[in-house]
Amino acid sequence: MTNPTSQADAVPKKTAKSGVVIPHVPTWYQRLGAWLVWASLKAVGATMRYRWDDRSRHFDDPPAAQAIYCIWHNRLALSMKIYFAHIRLRNRTAGLAAMVSASKDGGFLAGILERFGVQPVRGSSSRRGRQALLELTSCAERGYDLAITPDGPRGPCYTVQDGVMSLAQVTGLPIVPVSYHLGWKITLGSWDRFQIPLPFGRCDMIFGEPVRVPRDATDEQRGELRKQLEATLRAITRD
Repeated sequence: MTNPTSQADAVPKKTAKSGVVIPHVPTWYQRLGAWLVWASLKAVGATMRYRWDDRSRHFDDPPAAQAIYCIWHNRLALSMKIYFAHIRLRNRTAGLAAMVSASKDGGFLAGILERFGVQPVRGSSSRRGRQALLELTSCAERGYDLAITPDGPRGPCYTVQDGVMSLAQVTGLPIVPVSYHLGWKITLGSWDRFQIPLPFGRCDMIFGEPVRVPRDATDEQRGELRKQLEATLRAITRD
């Protein structure tokens, strides 16, 4: 999952001639790797103990309404487990569509998401952002929840980019901040300090107060709401 372009962003110059960016198609070995990662995450996720901490009140009156679920890039590992084993029990939406980079790495991630039953939408702030924003809007109109990593795909870590605000403004859906704390984990040395859960650990799931972006919001208002979302996500995140 990654971050779409803002409405003000221009189409990248290298794609301006055709207007179309073709996402990278996963190779056979990427598909094999995606299957192995999917199977590993399913196995590890099944051994863990989960605790639900809903500060959002979004789930108070089930079924919960459609939403844009927003989680940091370094917490992707258990995000699908949290959605399908916990959030889906509390809503009746058509499913989940997630923003994924159009790059080669994004193709690998898309293969994992498809195994979980997620609809990947390929694009990011630098490639295919406008097309992805339109596709996500179409998914929302068909009743899907949406998912995005606001600091992906390249960071800075724990910094919300403007794309998620554009998505919320266009679709009218609330942004529900999501994070979790792992009792046992391995932290990688990547830009996002990616966290790998270890078997039989504990996962504390936290949902923050939703952020709504009015359709007629000005750039200044959207900037303030972006800061509010970032502050909420940081507040519910423990490393």
